[in-house]
Amino acid sequence: MIEFETDVFVERRWRLAHGRDLALGARGVLMGVLNVTPDSFSDGGQLTSVELAVERGRAMAAEGAAILDIGGESTRPGGDPVDAATEQGRVLPAMRGMLDALPETILSVDTYRADTAAKAVEAGAHIVNDVWGLQREPDIANVAASTGAGLCIMHTGREREKLADVIADQFAFLETSLEIAARAGVGDAQIVLDPGFGFAKDARENFAVMARFEALHKLGYPLLVGTSRKRFIGHATGREAADRDIGTSATTALLRAAGAAVFRVHNVAVNRDAMAIADAMIAERNDITG
Repeated sequence: MIEFETDVFVERRWRLAHGRDLALGARGVLMGVLNVTPDSFSDGGQLTSVELAVERGRAMAAEGAAILDIGGESTRPGGDPVDAATEQGRVLPAMRGMLDALPETILSVDTYRADTAAKAVEAGAHIVNDVWGLQREPDIANVAASTGAGLCIMHTGREREKLADVIADQFAFLETSLEIAARAGVGDAQIVLDPGFGFAKDARENFAVMARFEALHKLGYPLLVGTSRKRFIGHATGREAADRDIGTSATTALLRAAGAAVFRVHNVAVNRDAMAIADAMIAERNDITG
């Protein structure tokens, strides 16, 4: 394990839209997954109305989710693409319903489309979560810059040649994304990075990113991870997607100890407990070394 170049467990403020911010670093933060889609890999078709989405959001917030991430297009391998109008028809009513029901909860829109991001922030979203790392529609960076939205920039290996070394590929891709953000005028305090577990990575590559996770802190931004129910967990445990929450919680504890700040999960309660154990250990370690 390498030495952290900065103390990743010291509080930093993540600047968000609508005058909001969120403390990162000192304690882990949970982001609940709310897919208002018919075909997401483990929860597609479950939230078929705004009322059902709000009910799920209430439950996740009660279990400890500080952020709810609302997506209207499945990003699973082989998922059917939808047009912007369809995506917005799913996401925007859910976003407005969630804002009315849970005004204190931070809302995130899971989209790579600049137009959807702009309309979602107008509807109340505080964060834009782009699984293409600003490289599918770079204008999404301008949306974040103009609205002050928090911006999650995710690494992906899809539709390009990857470098052989997983960490070198992370740096090559994310540094390009960060250049796009800087040119648009996105502030550093708005940015969180995501190594993109499961996005054009096989099981070995995912576990290699986990094993070398501390190296990503050299990029200088808080890190968000989305391991929840991913295929590489099934590779290790032999379990199908719906039964991977315990395996997910193991990755949450390990990656929290390695300095991850935000955890995007389907099952908030089990990951809350895993994260609490990691946070207790981190606090004790800091007392000993401090």
